[in-house]
Amino acid sequence: MTKKLTTPTVLAFERKLDPSDAVFFSGNWNVRQVSTDWVPVPVREKSVRGTASHRSKAKGSADQAKQDMKFESPNPQTVDVATLPPQADTLKVQFTLRVLGGAGTPSACNSAAYQTKLLATVQGYVSQHGFGELARRYAANLANGRFLWRNRIGAESVDVIVEQMQDGKAHETWSFDALALNTRAVGAADSEAINLQELGQVIASGLAGDAHVLLQVTAFVRQGAGQEVFPSQELVLDKGSAGKSKTLYDVGGVAAIHSQKIGNAIRTIDTWYEGADELGPIAVEPYGSVTTQGKAYRQPKQKLDFYTLLDNWLLKDQVPPVEQQHFVMAVLIRGGVFGDAS
Repeated sequence: MTKKLTTPTVLAFERKLDPSDAVFFSGNWNVRQVSTDWVPVPVREKSVRGTASHRSKAKGSADQAKQDMKFESPNPQTVDVATLPPQADTLKVQFTLRVLGGAGTPSACNSAAYQTKLLATVQGYVSQHGFGELARRYAANLANGRFLWRNRIGAESVDVIVEQMQDGKAHETWSFDALALNTRAVGAADSEAINLQELGQVIASGLAGDAHVLLQVTAFVRQGAGQEVFPSQELVLDKGSAGKSKTLYDVGGVAAIHSQKIGNAIRTIDTWYEGADELGPIAVEPYGSVTTQGKAYRQPKQKLDFYTLLDNWLLKDQVPPVEQQHFVMAVLIRGGVFGDAS
């Protein structure tokens, strides 16, 4: 009698889109074609004399009166800040992205039978659909500059240059007008379609393991001379010991965006959940979690979460709709630990 297939207790996947931190430089828009000598953007401290603006937690009229007396007092604080220098109007953001093969192949699995079924299922998906749809969406998020986060908002112009690196040199180069691309559509304007298609094909070849793919991504953001720019903010649990209310991320003194935040932007391709027409794409996560909204868009009760779809596909031979197959593969490309330890 054939033993019933079950989810292994150990099941892990390595991420297949591996970005570096994105570092900040400053210069002028008119000379962005030659930017190798642009100056790094430092993180510096600023002490400000603010006012109390938090919501009062006092209960009762007596306590409220006592609390109100403090609201007129200054609220001094020290924060980190990063700005362009007065003589520079453009922010340069640069990072590299490795695209690795072996998507869907676990890095650890303690069930040979499950791994055999998993690899056969992944191969069936690749044979039928390939990585074209996912790769095109990843390419769109490079082209539209989503990885710039707040730095994209309010910019006058944004140019994104993507280079495929070989032997330390650019083998292929694609240029995009990021503001001409709709971040909600995860697609491209007609003028960008050819470049986007070519870039997607390169990413797909990397995911399929057909080629070594290393991309260098450079964005030029025309913000205005002396304007504030926005690297990642560090999560400091004990702000008292830090001595300041906001701590920004830097790499060797240079303002930067976390690699995790870059990866989140690149994988913001999930438009297959309920409500996507209204809300637009969200980052690929097993439960469709969007922490900034305090909501998970793929609840288990909807039977559209990663675990339900994967288990039905592998354990019950219930093949998901094509768009949910894309979602499952995107989660495997994201990587993570998915074993059943219960």
